[in-house]
Amino acid sequence: MDIIDKISQGMGHFSPAEQKVAKLILSDLHFAARASIDELAQRAQVSNASITRLAKSLQCDNVRDLKLQLAKSTGVGERFLGTSLVERVNISHVYSSIEEILHLNAGLIEEQVVQQACDAICSARHCLIYGVGGGSSMLAMECQNRLFRLDILSNAHSDPMLMRMTASTINKSDVVISLSISGVSPDVIDATRIAKEYGAVVIAICPEGELCALADFHLPIKTQESDYIFKPSAARYAMMAAVDILSSEVAMKNQRRSKEKLRRLKMQLDRHRNEACGADPVDKRFPLGD
Repeated sequence: MDIIDKISQGMGHFSPAEQKVAKLILSDLHFAARASIDELAQRAQVSNASITRLAKSLQCDNVRDLKLQLAKSTGVGERFLGTSLVERVNISHVYSSIEEILHLNAGLIEEQVVQQACDAICSARHCLIYGVGGGSSMLAMECQNRLFRLDILSNAHSDPMLMRMTASTINKSDVVISLSISGVSPDVIDATRIAKEYGAVVIAICPEGELCALADFHLPIKTQESDYIFKPSAARYAMMAAVDILSSEVAMKNQRRSKEKLRRLKMQLDRHRNEACGADPVDKRFPLGD
């Protein structure tokens, strides 16, 4: 539990003097993180000892530790603090933020790097795809979804232990595609490093950072977060575009094999829709998978 939540949860359970200090801290976190113990005591109208006792009640080593934790929580969660309600934005803001992130990323990925990465995928024995968290894990599955239909043996993993286990079974004929919207995911970095030690070719879709330094081929993305915290991050669309760029080029390079696989998919899906729903797939260009 972080220090702000500890204070909030403890309200009503502190001594009267500690309660005054706690209220002061929650009302002005920036002041509380910077102020001296004398300044805190003066503004809260309590003794210095009351501030020390509050620090102990919050399981801090001392007042300095309390202030350090406040500074960390304030720095990390500044956009998420405060009691004022945020005004609702128009739904068009969702579309505009997607357009902005795609425009920001357009042209970042070099054609030559894509070609070389796709050559490695097409000649690989097995392709492992790693991504954790809400965005990258979903897109790891999407990457597998794009590649299996192109006759590329691939598996996506988001469980940190399975990522390490599968990375340790890799050899030089395998490819790892590592996805991270932040570029600093410890689990993805660790699994990628293990795979690299065993000779895998590494393709990273991520911003500049520690993960891309491990990659043989880096498909860069940029993120752009706003202060509006209630809309999901648009950064995942940049990663999705990179996955589509990669898979589209794989399809072209592998087209003699992939075209037959796609034909089978189309035939079986159309048959299923026609039998189950009475739809007429002959007259409509249904997507290859819903």
